[in-house]
Formats: sequence, structure tokens, C-alpha cells
Amino acid sequence: MKVDDLEIKIFDTRQEMGINAAQMVADKIRELQQIQDSVNIIFASAPSQNEFLAALKGEKGIEWEKINAFHMDEYVGLPNDAPQNFGNFLKVKLFDFVPLKSVSYLNGNAENIQEECNHYAKLLEENPVDIVCLGIGENGHLAFNDPHVAFFDDPLIVKQVDLDHACRQQQVNDACFDTFDEVPQTALTLTIPTLMKAKYAFAMVPGEKKAQAIYHTVAEEIQEEYPSTILRKHPNAILFIDKASSGKLKEISSYSQA
Repeated sequence: MKVDDLEIKIFDTRQEMGINAAQMVADKIRELQQIQDSVNIIFASAPSQNEFLAALKGEKGIEWEKINAFHMDEYVGLPNDAPQNFGNFLKVKLFDFVPLKSVSYLNGNAENIQEECNHYAKLLEENPVDIVCLGIGENGHLAFNDPHVAFFDDPLIVKQVDLDHACRQQQVNDACFDTFDEVPQTALTLTIPTLMKAKYAFAMVPGEKKAQAIYHTVAEEIQEEYPSTILRKHPNAILFIDKASSGKLKEISSYSQA
């Protein structure tokens, strides 16, 4: 299934989705490693990525020592050792298990946040992104680009943002925080153009709570109110969803007939 330029793959379970996404990402990594010295990859940090990351670390034939890893967003002011810290999430789920060439973390506790944004932007400019592995938020956000700050022509590479109510509530819905008030109000994020510059984009979005976001991604006009719709303009993007997150797509007649 394709909507504009976005290829969509639907699986019965999130486990199948994660395994198949990992296989396709691994195939692309192996392909790139045949023609270039290093591969630069941005990873998302969210429960939606659990099955994918678990399967990816078990893929054979990946030369991890030739991969530079980045992550796409981080809370501001959350202790570095907090389990909700996105850098920690990726360490526990993937980075501690594979011998990466380098890992570059966004520091949400930097003394000067603007300098941290500038530093990370420079790293990304020096290491053009080959692959981005991302999710989609309940409000359609990519990374922490909630609708009110998701500028498709954003001149920035990395920026500090205020998180909207829906985004903060999702962190509670995902059981990352016990209460809404515990969720930080600000974060650092790679911008929409930064994510879209990746040569290849793989979006893993399972679960019933993401069904409305998937519907918007596919059915709405491409617009900043629904940030994930921009994926339909990426020349090499694949959306992986499961039966639960695809639940509302049957409401789209053109999708059902395709």
C-alpha cells in the first residue's frame, strides 16, 4: 500500500511488525555498508520501538563498529540517570548491546541549552544522516515536533520546544511517568527538516492508541497541524503498523479500495 510517496506495511501483531521492520532496516544498513565507510542513524526512544530494537540487535551481518548513532529528542531538566531519559532508553534497549563506532547524545541538562543545540546541529551536519528510525506520537508529532512547533520549513536543525498537553499526556499513557505533572514541560528535538533529510526513513507505530494518528497521517492533507503527514513526501519512507494501529484506516474508502 502506498499513499503519495509513503509505503505502508501492516502486520497482525506488533511483534511481527518489529521483526519485519528490523529486517528491512538491517538490510538497508548492510546495503549501505557495502558502498560507504560509515552509516549514520538516528533512533527514536519510545515504547513503540521496543519490538523493533529488540529484533534489530539480533540481526546478523551488521558492522556496528561502522555506525554512528544519534537520538532525536531529549527532555530538558530530567536527571541524566532517570529511566525516562531518552539516552538511557536507547542504552538499555540497543546501544549497550552493540559495538557502535560512536554514540552522540543530546544533553537536556547542558549548562547552556542553545550551545547544546548548536553543538548537536554541527555533529549532524558533519555526519549526514543515512537512516532515521522513528515513531509517531498520538498527536502526530515526529520527535518532539508537536503541531504548534512542527515547521516543515524550519531553518533550525535542533531546537528547544515546549511540549503540548497531548504529548505530555502520552508519556503517562505509555506508563513512562506516573502523573502528568511529572512530565517535563520542555525538550530538545531535531526539527522536521532534519528528520526528512535522512536518505531513508522507517517509522514503527504499533498499538491502538496510535490508530487516530495513523488515520491522520494517511487521510489528512499534508500540513503542520498533523506533522506526520510530511512522511508522505519523503522519497524513501516506510510506515510499519500493526492491526491495532491500522484500525481506523478502513474508514478511508480510497484506502479500502486500493
